[in-house]
Amino acid sequence: MPDVTPQPFTTRPELVGTVGMVASTHWLASQSGMALLEAGGNAFDAAVAAGLVLHVVEPHLNGLGGDVPVIGCTAGSGEPFVLSGQGTAPALATPEAFEDLGVDLIPGTGLLPAVVPGAFGTWMDLLARYGTKHVRDVLAPAIGYALDGHPLLPQAAATIARVADLFTEHWPTSSAVYLPDGHAPAPTERFRNVALGRTLERLAAAADAAGPDREAGIEAARAAFYEGFVAEEVDRFVRTTSVMDATGRPHAGLLRYDDLAGWRVREERAATAELAGRTIAKTGPWGQGPALLQQLTVLAGMDLADTRPGSAELVHTVVESAKLAYADRDAWYGDPDHTDVPLATLLSGPYADARRRLIGSDASDELRPGSPDGREPRLPARVLAEVERSRAAAGDTGPAPRRRTAGTGEPTFALGEDAPSSGATGPGTDPAVAGDGLTRGDTCHLDVVDRYGNVVSVTPSGGWLQSSPVVPALGFALPTRAQMFWVERGLPSSITPGARPRTTLSPTLVLRDGVAELACGTPGGDQQDQWQLPFLLRHLVYGMGIQEAIDAPTWHTTHLVSSFDPRDIELRGLHAEERLGPDVLAELRRRGHAVTVTGPWSLGRLSAVGTRPDGMLRGAATPRGIQAYAVGR
Repeated sequence: MPDVTPQPFTTRPELVGTVGMVASTHWLASQSGMALLEAGGNAFDAAVAAGLVLHVVEPHLNGLGGDVPVIGCTAGSGEPFVLSGQGTAPALATPEAFEDLGVDLIPGTGLLPAVVPGAFGTWMDLLARYGTKHVRDVLAPAIGYALDGHPLLPQAAATIARVADLFTEHWPTSSAVYLPDGHAPAPTERFRNVALGRTLERLAAAADAAGPDREAGIEAARAAFYEGFVAEEVDRFVRTTSVMDATGRPHAGLLRYDDLAGWRVREERAATAELAGRTIAKTGPWGQGPALLQQLTVLAGMDLADTRPGSAELVHTVVESAKLAYADRDAWYGDPDHTDVPLATLLSGPYADARRRLIGSDASDELRPGSPDGREPRLPARVLAEVERSRAAAGDTGPAPRRRTAGTGEPTFALGEDAPSSGATGPGTDPAVAGDGLTRGDTCHLDVVDRYGNVVSVTPSGGWLQSSPVVPALGFALPTRAQMFWVERGLPSSITPGARPRTTLSPTLVLRDGVAELACGTPGGDQQDQWQLPFLLRHLVYGMGIQEAIDAPTWHTTHLVSSFDPRDIELRGLHAEERLGPDVLAELRRRGHAVTVTGPWSLGRLSAVGTRPDGMLRGAATPRGIQAYAVGR
């Protein structure tokens, strides 16, 4: 009899091999990382090389001046580590400084929201602690693509075209790089960023000049960035330049040389939770990763075996648990060096039990942060006013209002990571370009596993070409993460000199019996953990392969405080790929969700790598956006 067992649906094969696997949001980065593995490097060497290439080939999604949270595990250690590659607020960034400028909401663009760029220092730290290669080895691919050129992604070309007027009228240093010959480059055109290439070459040369000692070379490159020519150029540009930003007015920045010179990467323990016999590891509450862990602790007390992947019951339950977790994120998370985050209680079983009892059969229209240890939660006054305004606009019963965009009176330009397009229609649709024509930033992601069992997951972001003007002597833009702080005082995420903004960047590591089994992640701002959670459920609970779990239709809620300027909210908002099916979507509406149906391949850009129980390596990447690839052998 022929085998009639239904075969899983995948758009691509799940890769299986023994030498190594690299998966990222761009094929050139994936192959560059694989080249390091082929040359005898380990997973950490490969991640650094791939990440630096992402800075060059996805400039609308990240940059050398951005930020890089890392979570990894060395072979046999059983203990995941986190590198906090998030730059801190400048010493001058006080509430008074913004109030004196008449700014009550930190803009998402320009120089005013710039924080210390953490990416390069984090790559060097990862290389020094866990890698084996020299600086020039890992910088060479990125230098080549910057100086010799790369095929400009259609999404990057579209982003540049949408901000061309802004560049021409207000940001001439960006115009010089991204509008060669005075016009936006065409999709797949050979594109060079010579200034960036020269910066990378100078960093490599600084390492070479330190001599043959690998660690001395790494330190020399780091010092050249944070205490040498890069820091000097950043200080000069930010101190002497005022540019138009999302307030509709020009401002100079607050970042200074001393902010860069005093910054160092932090290695920390991961926050963890349990699911299906695995340990899920995330960053601390300076990122949003613990929100996924909070959801897991709530869902672990439910009988998920009674639900089906993609069923209305599962989607509803996951969305309602997300609302609770993100309400806690918005009320409690921040840099634990500067605020008391009750993370142990938020991740505890008794707290999850209490939160689980709040989930009903209908969609909640409330923001319900909890009271860990009996403490009263506090949300920003602006958020509470927005909730009341949203309820009034919806008549408290009608469809949730659409998200607003900043009304600056200036040409609309990117505000940072934001919701993907609701007009996307296929796997090739750019999640960073909305159906309404607005340009929005996003993020990158990469995962690597090597033959030895070293695993690392990284989510590079920030320094978007459309969010801050190019520092002319360096060829890259600065990170605008200060937009994630509040000017209002007394909040866990109030603007504080030296504090890390509470970001959305959220790589994931999965361990089984103390062995790293899987690394995964996705771009997507507030949606990152919301897209990862269904993937983890499909793979760990329902038994799907990682490519099948990535390809399955997904969803997210917008019933949360946006982490990005203009910090809006969409009560009961639920965005779902149409492949969930009309019956499921109708049932979700019946339960009170304000459903926005998106294109069939519009949400998430997940990638994943890991090790099977038999020791074979595996890798997978999403078809959404038609640029992510997994490679390996």
